[in-house]
Amino acid sequence: MQNIFEKKTFENEDWSKRKIASFDISNCAFSGCDFTGADFLNTKFIDCVFTRCNFSNSKVSGCSFRNVSFRECKIIGVVFSEINKFLLSWEFSKCTLNLCVFSNLDIRKSKFTECLIKETDFTDVNLTESDFSNSDLRESRFANVNLTGSNFTGAKNYFINPTTNKIAKAKFSYPEVLALLAAFNITIK
Repeated sequence: MQNIFEKKTFENEDWSKRKIASFDISNCAFSGCDFTGADFLNTKFIDCVFTRCNFSNSKVSGCSFRNVSFRECKIIGVVFSEINKFLLSWEFSKCTLNLCVFSNLDIRKSKFTECLIKETDFTDVNLTESDFSNSDLRESRFANVNLTGSNFTGAKNYFINPTTNKIAKAKFSYPEVLALLAAFNITIK
C-alpha cells in the first residue's frame, strides 16, 4: 500500500530515523521539520517546499524530486547520486550542504543560491546553466563536470580546474575568478 500526502502543511514535526518509503508527496510544505537519519526509499516529492528542515544523514535512494525547493535547510551527508534521475528539478536557497554527493547526475539548471556547500562531491555531473551565485563552495570537489553557462557570480572558495571541467560561457566574479588559475601552479603578482 502506498502512502499519499497532497496539499498538506507540516510544521516542526520530528520524522527523524523514520522509514518513509514509497510515499507520493505532492504540493506539500514542510517547515522546521527534522528528517535526521530518515529513510525516504523510493519516495516521490512533487511541487514541495522545505523550509528550515534538517536532512542530516537522510537516505534518498530511489527518490524523485520534481519542482522541489529547499530553503534554509541543513543537508549533511546525503548521497544524492542514488536518486531517481527522471524529470529531476530542484533548487536550494540559503541552505547548508556539507559532505553531500551529487556524482553521476544530470542536474542541469539546478539552483544553489546563497548556500554554504562544503566538502561536497560534484564528480561526473552535468550542471549546465546551473546557478551557484553567492554560494561558498569551500573544499567542494568538481571533477569532470559540465559547468557550461553556469553562474558563479559572487561565489567564493571554489576550486575548479578548467582543464578537467567544461566552463565555457560560465559567469564568474573578480577577484574570485583568479581561483581558476590555481590548477596551473603559477604565481600572480
